[in-house]
Parts: sequence; structure tokens; C-alpha cells
Amino acid sequence: MTASTLLPLRRLGAFTLLLLALLLAWDASGLDLPLARLFGDAQGFAWRDQPAFVLLAHTLPRWASSALLLALAFGALRPWGFLRALAPRDRWQLVLAIALAMAAITLFKRASSTSCPWDLAEFGGTLAHVSHWLWGVRDGGAGHCFPAGHASAAFAYLAGCFVLRRSVARAVAMRWLAAALAAGLLLGLAQQVRGAHYMSHTLWTAWICWTVGLALEGLARWLPAAGQPAAVHLNEA
Repeated sequence: MTASTLLPLRRLGAFTLLLLALLLAWDASGLDLPLARLFGDAQGFAWRDQPAFVLLAHTLPRWASSALLLALAFGALRPWGFLRALAPRDRWQLVLAIALAMAAITLFKRASSTSCPWDLAEFGGTLAHVSHWLWGVRDGGAGHCFPAGHASAAFAYLAGCFVLRRSVARAVAMRWLAAALAAGLLLGLAQQVRGAHYMSHTLWTAWICWTVGLALEGLARWLPAAGQPAAVHLNEA
């Protein structure tokens, strides 16, 4: 890895740490519950089971996300559209980054003991609020509600913006980034309205997906540099 490639990664790493600090500040602010109270009360969350809202804000976006990932995987083999501008390795990095981001959120959710807002006694459930920072402390519910899995249907695509930033026009990467952010925030807000998640769950999902993509980009840039001495040695032989 050369200095010219290392510098942008360092800047992105510093920016990622800044985002983490802001995210921790949000957690410390205690604003999750006040925001949840905007949409729910002792009777629960009015939009939780509205059929049209669930279809438009939950079911269809998940199908669309899965379909897009399959289309990108197909495009890694038979390039279409902007994928034609990417090398085969970069096309597969794009697909892998998105899939790994989704998998990371799934693993975090499976390990989490945090329950959803609609499970709290304050919102018509039976449980007391327990911060997701109290690892191992159960609230008596089923858990598995942190971070926001549904928002990852869009935020996972943040992980792909790094390879696009390097391999295609910056404008394409920026449009990709903006679309993933906007869609992820909309899906996160929809789940907040339904009582499925707090805002912190959505923000953590975005950060985790971004970080997975950055880590994979760093690995992708390091691997050729790591293999270069061996290649030089073989050529000399």
C-alpha cells in the first residue's frame, strides 16, 4: 500500500472515529425515549400493524434490497450499467461488502439482549427499559432488537461506496452514498414510527455498515501490496 492510497484511508478512518464519537454522544443524550414517545403511548404504537404502512415501509423495501443484491451479484458475472466500469475484482468487492454488512447486523442482533420499544410497559408492553450498553443485562424480553435490522436493507449499501469511490466516477459514488443514506434513514424512521426501534438502533446500523465497507476496502488495498514482494521475488528467480 503506497502513501497515496494510505492517506485517503487514514482520513476516512479519522472520519469514522468522528462519527463514532457523535454516535456515543447521541447515546449519552438519552433522546431515544423522548423520540419514541412522539409515536407511542401507553396504548402502544398506532402505526405498528397498519397493513399498507407495513407493506410499503417494511415488506417491499426488504424485497427490493434482496433483489438489488442479487442483480449486483449477477452483474459481477455479467456486468450491466455502471458495473461495466469496474474490474471483476471490484465488482465482487461491491457485492461482498454489502453482504458482509448485512451479515454483521444480523450477528449483532442475534447476540443482543435488547428488546424493542413496543415491548416496554410504557408503550403497552410488559418490560422495563434497559440500555443496549448494559451488556448481559436482560430486560426479560426476547431481545434481538439491536441494532436495526430493517434499516440495514439500505444502509448495507453504504459499504459499497468505498470501492465505487476508487473505481468509478466520484459522482456515481456520491449518488450511491446519498441514496443509501436517505433510504436507510427512511426505513429507520418507519420502524421508529412502528415502535420497532429507537433512533440509536438506526444510527448504529449505519455506522456498522459503513465501517464494514471501510475495513474491506482497507483489506482490498493491502492485499496487492502484501503480495508484491512475493511476485517480485518470483520474477527475479
